Amino acid sequence: MNLKSILRSVLFIHLFTLTAALQADDAAWLQQKGTLIFQDKFDRQLDGNGLKAIGNGWESATAERAPDVRQADLDGGVLKIASDGKAAGHGVHIHHDAGFADGGTTLRFRFPGLNKGETFTVGHVDREMKGVHAGHLCYANFYPTSILLRDHKTGISEEQLRARRAVFLDKKEKLPAEFDALLQTKEKTVPWKADNEWHDLTLAFEGDEMRLSIDGKLVASHRSEGFAHPTKRWLSFSAANTVWVADVKIWKIK
Repeated sequence: MNLKSILRSVLFIHLFTLTAALQADDAAWLQQKGTLIFQDKFDRQLDGNGLKAIGNGWESATAERAPDVRQADLDGGVLKIASDGKAAGHGVHIHHDAGFADGGTTLRFRFPGLNKGETFTVGHVDREMKGVHAGHLCYANFYPTSILLRDHKTGISEEQLRARRAVFLDKKEKLPAEFDALLQTKEKTVPWKADNEWHDLTLAFEGDEMRLSIDGKLVASHRSEGFAHPTKRWLSFSAANTVWVADVKIWKIK
């Protein structure tokens, strides 16, 4: 191997190592490569109980379905979500404008332990997109013992796939093996044990890859074509019952 080839190999290894290191700490990657396009410390009082009561551009799509039930509160710099799906006819859905192709979100979250089976869903929606139910793009779902990354755009929310899937769900039948295998390629589940501590969460998107880190450690990553959607228009939160969120920042790389 000549000197030129050796130098090329060394440079490739260096770049690969640097990229891997940045991806292992996606919060640093977003800060170094991205532009901060939104942040919220929730350091204010809630203004009523309507669609825009959270303030700073947030909207609670379920607030006006149950005007007498407070499903979100602001307390000491914390957004305290308390979903009441029974009263509202739908689980809480809180969103804010985002708008990036590559980029991501950093935030802090905590399950306060006020209810059994506390869950948290964070991801992206594009209501201007056609052919996908409610514009659902992609989500990270936190459950008591696992985390699920899912591409909704080309998976279960794509209208034709959704309609086909509903036929079997309505009949309480198993999906055909080939169809189920297709949907399985759109998601990834990893084990994770929920607790009642505060955690730093980073959700990053680069091309067709979605990466999730907790407390600076890469926990899950998955590749699927829907993750490359060019306009992740809304950042969206939802929960089965209670979850607390703080220090939200949205970063745009492109």
